[in-house]
Amino acid sequence: MGGVGLRRWVAGAAALILTVEAVGIVLLHIFLSMVVDEQQMSMAGLEPRSMSLSAVVAGGLFGGYLLLCAAVLVRTAVRDRAPTGLLRIVLISAAVVHGLLGAATVGLVGWAAFLFMMVVLGLIVWSLVSYSVEEAAEREGPPPGPAGGPAAPAAPDPRPSAS
Repeated sequence: MGGVGLRRWVAGAAALILTVEAVGIVLLHIFLSMVVDEQQMSMAGLEPRSMSLSAVVAGGLFGGYLLLCAAVLVRTAVRDRAPTGLLRIVLISAAVVHGLLGAATVGLVGWAAFLFMMVVLGLIVWSLVSYSVEEAAEREGPPPGPAGGPAAPAAPDPRPSAS
């Protein structure tokens, strides 16, 4: 398998793992919401119901973010082109988030969770690095210029004229 085929598989695998992670994050937040509701926990005078609802909303937003990242990676794998602009920034932010979560999980959850986060981080970074922006620019061709437009005026001759 060549480099092009491998990078498509890596982007596809990263998208699949991010999709599974998104579902897991949403389910985890729903579980945490149920725990807060059942225990009637409150913090700093907040109602347990508002904390429960906030946990579900946060899980939904984070899950949506991970699904957006997965969609960008699927698009990258299918089109075999580097994500540019805002889509590239979304993937870079996902890599940063996974690096920070990996650092936090090693102490809170354990080495297995850290390993998972680092694998996801590696797949995202591999997808970003294997698709170079310069390669995408080459495929699109040279930037459009004035087609048949007037020629630019000639620059004046800097030498003094002999008259």
